[in-house]
Amino acid sequence: MSNFFNKSDLTRQDTDKIVSETLKNCDDGELYLEESKSESILLDDNKIKSSNYSSDLGFGFRAISDEVVAYSYSNEISKDSLKSSSENLKSTLKSIKGTYNHEIPKTNKKLYKDINPIEQKTLKSKLEILNKVNDFLRKKDGSVKQVTASFAGEQKSIEIIRSGGEVITDVRPLIRFNVSVMLEKNGRKETGVYGIGGRQSYDDYLKNDNWKNVCEEALRIASVNLESKPAPAGEMKVVLGPGWPAILIHEAIGHGLEGDFNRKKTSAFHNLIGQRVASEGVTIVDDGTIDNRRGSLTIDDEGTPTERTVLIEKGILKGFMQDRHNARLMNTKSTGSGRRENYRHIVLPRMRNTMMLSGNQTQDEMIKSVDKGIFAVSFGGGQVDITSGKFVFNCTEAYEINNGKIGSPIKGATLIGDGPSILKEVSMVGNDMMMDPGIGTCGKAGQGVPVGVAQPSILIDKMTVGGTKL
Repeated sequence: MSNFFNKSDLTRQDTDKIVSETLKNCDDGELYLEESKSESILLDDNKIKSSNYSSDLGFGFRAISDEVVAYSYSNEISKDSLKSSSENLKSTLKSIKGTYNHEIPKTNKKLYKDINPIEQKTLKSKLEILNKVNDFLRKKDGSVKQVTASFAGEQKSIEIIRSGGEVITDVRPLIRFNVSVMLEKNGRKETGVYGIGGRQSYDDYLKNDNWKNVCEEALRIASVNLESKPAPAGEMKVVLGPGWPAILIHEAIGHGLEGDFNRKKTSAFHNLIGQRVASEGVTIVDDGTIDNRRGSLTIDDEGTPTERTVLIEKGILKGFMQDRHNARLMNTKSTGSGRRENYRHIVLPRMRNTMMLSGNQTQDEMIKSVDKGIFAVSFGGGQVDITSGKFVFNCTEAYEINNGKIGSPIKGATLIGDGPSILKEVSMVGNDMMMDPGIGTCGKAGQGVPVGVAQPSILIDKMTVGGTKL
């Protein structure tokens, strides 16, 4: 755990005094201290292209009065910089009125170990694995034209100091391992990408040569895409595979269930609590408490323990994801969903691991029920309008379904629709729920945070597919 006062003229007593004095008439607020160490290593074109290591240290100071959030940050932890931030907050909130909310639950549960994954494995051993990845793929298939492989690791130590000297801490490891491979056959080039990660050490993911599984999955996806034909277009049935396809739920539905959009009434769901918003088989939760997962947090960035938040239960909208600020204004409680990219950013209500829970059907039953449609296994990028829930998603692996059987792989398929409508078109929910492999990053208001998704296979009765088939 970082000691933020070791190399500073700022003492803990000074800090407690400044924080308490600044926030005494506020509704809420805190001093957020953060030290991060991160690395990225990239292999491309048969050689190590880059190897970067960086560290960052700083604080964010927040004061809240009614709806106004005053925020100041600095990458210098010193008495002068903290006093200066305090003055900035006071001047922003000129007429401060409020009663500081001291109520914050505590947890003894840790969802990951206090480790620094960067230091647990030598740079030399990481470079060796990346070179092995390159050699393995090029020897495995003579049509491999390009291999890109990368490591990204991080340790983030945080300390949250609240009025009255209350201190909450966390140490968060995070790693990611990615492989991309390009194949070329008969003048056609296609790429396959796969990655894994989470809040453990590199070795927890790469032991027993597990990196080979990642390589083979990237190679399989590229090979499938080489055999693909142009995607059909039109309105049809769509079967989504388990795991990563839940990114569609995350984007098209999850963002619309975040507290701030509902408080401001800009979400399509803002006035629908207690009403049916999805088919009866649909239950969606946002869970920050799953051990070692990419989207999990022992505490959120306000110090609140994370929880398993039920959003939609058997089709009925039950609640929203909340940080402290929006929860107070909506007369409810934080769900431990207050997150920020780093100390330079304000807290927003954000997703953690967003999941649709399993039902009773099998994927085979879904496929057999479709005369004409597509089976979408994986997605790339997408775009969403929070206000309407309208989305467009690109399929990176998909197949046609004809007469109840999976047919040829297809390329260029996009799924088009809106979240609220799609929820009501779900007619079958599978018994095969699966987490994503641990690679998700969510963007909101210019901030990126690590997230997870999960779902079983699901059948959507009616969806617009944009294709490339003329």
